[in-house]
Amino acid sequence: MAEKISAVKGMNDILPPESARWEWLEQKVRSLMSRYAYRNIRTPILEHTQLFIRGIGEVTDIVEKEMYSFEDRSDKHGDHSHLTMRPENTASLVRAVTEHNLLYEGGKRLYYMGPMFRRERPQRGRYRQFHQIGAEALGYPGPEVDAELILLAVALWKEIGLTDWRLEINSLGQPAERAAHRAQLVSYFEQHAGLLDEDSTRRLRSNPLRILDTKNPSMQALVDGAPQLINFLGAQSLAHFDGLKAVLDANKIDWTLNPRLVRGLDYYNLTVFEFVTERLGAQGTICAGGRYDYLIEQVGGKPAPAVGWALGVERVLDLIREQGHLVPPLTPDVYAVIPNAASLPLVMQVLQVLRDAGISIHMHTSASSDSMGSVKSQFKKADASGALFALIFGESELEQRSVALKRLRGSPSLAGEAQTLLPLDDIASWAHLLGRGTTPH
Repeated sequence: MAEKISAVKGMNDILPPESARWEWLEQKVRSLMSRYAYRNIRTPILEHTQLFIRGIGEVTDIVEKEMYSFEDRSDKHGDHSHLTMRPENTASLVRAVTEHNLLYEGGKRLYYMGPMFRRERPQRGRYRQFHQIGAEALGYPGPEVDAELILLAVALWKEIGLTDWRLEINSLGQPAERAAHRAQLVSYFEQHAGLLDEDSTRRLRSNPLRILDTKNPSMQALVDGAPQLINFLGAQSLAHFDGLKAVLDANKIDWTLNPRLVRGLDYYNLTVFEFVTERLGAQGTICAGGRYDYLIEQVGGKPAPAVGWALGVERVLDLIREQGHLVPPLTPDVYAVIPNAASLPLVMQVLQVLRDAGISIHMHTSASSDSMGSVKSQFKKADASGALFALIFGESELEQRSVALKRLRGSPSLAGEAQTLLPLDDIASWAHLLGRGTTPH
């Protein structure tokens, strides 16, 4: 026997019935995005490495340590391409918007779903292949769009029943304001150089703002005393931030100002925000984003403002589970019980008519080519399937040109009978009796 091959470490299979929870969340997202007029975009998993170096920042952890990058085979001219499996999707989305001139006729509201890849130590809620859902609004400069995206996320939490979260916000201002703050920050940390850990010492000259995002407990007091960027913001940046807060307050959205919130990517300016929970341990951020008005220009497009967020699907589903919120299982409306294999041609003709009418049906099949198994064993499987009804294609019923219908769960509603006979001459009329409606699930 050949050696069994397992999945790559940190890259997980999503199997039934767990996959039904993913489909449920994705369906909720698609419906909500439509209500907010956000349209779907799908970008490649592989991009040129330079896109992420230029877009995310060369001295970020993602670019320095976590990307899956490789040199592609040379083409006929002998040239090699340096490619990377996308570690996040904003840079890819901006590349697509720029390449295809999507902002030529005005701003765009877009959303995406899909896998991302980072080579880091797998742990709960943090895997090497992980999945994100993101919403991005490009071409709109005002704080009301920042607020709209936050309201969109809050609406999603309501849709899926999440309650244990808090919203943290901050403003990173504009480049000149950050430069003034940076100089003060470097000076402050230089005065306390002996207290910096290895990562912070390395970042002191390259990206000192990231020191504020440290998770090292021994540096928390030092970071708490550092100069705060909010005190370096000019009138326009403050007005933008005030505009965001006014919309959140008008919609009764609770928020907390977190002056240490800087985000892990270099492309942000002005508004940044995170939705955080205490129920997932160290990986408490379930959704995060902000404004990135300079990224489009950085990847070669015409300057245009933009703002967006991304949520971690695994973390959101984990939080739903932690809160005890039950996701409705994807179960069939009907289980077809088939005592005699000889009736299969007729049975499958009937089932096709019902499926065309929107009824979800699980058809019993047997491992034996000449026997369908006992009716008792079929009913056990029918009950285990979660179906509302069983359709019984018994010989005596078929001789009468009918099929027996039996409710498996819920309160009986079919004339109070244990079974009801349905005529084969009017199959299409059965649909209103069966299942949860006449639309596919």
